[in-house]
Amino acid sequence: MIYGDRTGKNEGDAMVGDEGINSKGTAPETLRAVIADDDPFARRVIKDVLQDAGVLVIAEARNGRQAIELTLYYKPDVVVMDVVMPELDGISATRQIRKAIPEQLVIVLTGAGDDDDELGLQALRVGASGFLSKDLEIGALPRTLEGVRAGEAAVSRKMVRTLIDRLRATPTGSTGMRPVKSPLTAREWEVIDMLKAAKSTERIADELVLSTETVRSHVKNIHRKLGVRTREEAVLAADRMRGASAGEEPPDVAG
Repeated sequence: MIYGDRTGKNEGDAMVGDEGINSKGTAPETLRAVIADDDPFARRVIKDVLQDAGVLVIAEARNGRQAIELTLYYKPDVVVMDVVMPELDGISATRQIRKAIPEQLVIVLTGAGDDDDELGLQALRVGASGFLSKDLEIGALPRTLEGVRAGEAAVSRKMVRTLIDRLRATPTGSTGMRPVKSPLTAREWEVIDMLKAAKSTERIADELVLSTETVRSHVKNIHRKLGVRTREEAVLAADRMRGASAGEEPPDVAG
């Protein structure tokens, strides 16, 4: 268990790990991590376990704003982020980090108990690669971080069950569905669904944790691939493609 009794005082400054300054000399395969937690005891336990397993903890943050600053500066392989912190919570910090560095891996930890499915869904929506309770077996954390770096997700069995239930509860219809074969990428289909919901470029960027320039680029590519000029035409063309996948006559699509 990561969480114990809260002891000690919060430090006023972010901390750099003992080896952090010399991190450039580290072997490429060594996993580099930033820890963000307002509880100094939790930080110490996490740091000790990670470093004992060969993970290089290059910096520690005591709030979400420090987590953002340290992540943007050090660009670690993974950030271990507490969900509840002063000044800026872990979910908001994760959103801003992923907006600035889309490929950044973040694992969000919660000590709120078992009734935090909604927090987990929020964390995953803003781009976290995992959401775990601090009640997990602490010795498994280094392996979990390595798995995330290898492309795996880090969620509990309970959270997987929640995700399945939410998926099954999603109303059937064209939104969210995409043909097996289509000229659009999975991300472009996500953008199409948001265009269908009449969401602005800024809102799409916020929800997908992208820059507005990236969203505009996606829309431009959608127009080109579907041979349309407006967002409304793009939505109609996408609906026809979805209908075609159900057996209707397919629309003409630009190559």
